[in-house]
Amino acid sequence: MTTSADMWFDPVCPWAWMTSRWLLEVERVRDVHIRFHVMSLSVLNEGRDLPPDYRALLDDAWGPVRVATAVAQHHGDDAVRRFYTEIGTRIHLEKRERGRDLYVESLTAAGLPAEPAEAADGTAYDEALRASHHAGMNPVGDDVGTPVIHVPGPDGQLIAFFGPVISPAPQGEAAGRLWDGVLLVGGTDGFFELKRSRTREPIF
Repeated sequence: MTTSADMWFDPVCPWAWMTSRWLLEVERVRDVHIRFHVMSLSVLNEGRDLPPDYRALLDDAWGPVRVATAVAQHHGDDAVRRFYTEIGTRIHLEKRERGRDLYVESLTAAGLPAEPAEAADGTAYDEALRASHHAGMNPVGDDVGTPVIHVPGPDGQLIAFFGPVISPAPQGEAAGRLWDGVLLVGGTDGFFELKRSRTREPIF
C-alpha cells in the first residue's frame, strides 16, 4: 500500500528545495507518494527581531508563496508539485530574480495559466496561506522552519518533524535508506532532536 507523506515548503528556502528533491527520489525507491504544501517563512517570522538582510528576504518572499497558494486553491496538489519544481529550479539553480515575469514563466512551464501570478502583490490568498502554514507547523512547533514533513505512523499516529536538512540530496537507494532512518527516529516516542552544525552550503 502506498504511503502518502506531506511536505511543507517555502519556495525561497534552499534547504526545503534540497529536501524536496530528495523526497522525489524517495518516491522512486520506496512505495511513497509526496504531496507538497505551502508554509511561509514570512508568516513564521512575523514580529521577530531579525537581521536587516534576512528581513529584506522575508519581505520579498511573500510573492512566491502567495502564487503557490493560489495554485493550490485553484489547481490542486499535483499543480503545486509542478509549479514548485519550475519556480524552485529558477530560483535556486538559475539564481533568477523573483518577480512577476518569473512567476508567469514558472506557471507556464508547469502547464498552468498565468492568473495565479496576480496573487503575488495582494492579500487575497493570505488567509488560505496562513491556514496551510499552520496545518504544517502546528504539530512541530514554531521554533523550526522548513522543510516540515508529516507521515502516518504504523499505529495511525501522525509522525511530524522538521528536516532532514541535507546537502547534496541522496540518490537511489541512499535516498531510501535515509527515508527509512528518518521514519525510525521520527516515530520513536519521546524523540525530539538530532542535530549537528552545517559545514556546507546547498549543493544543487
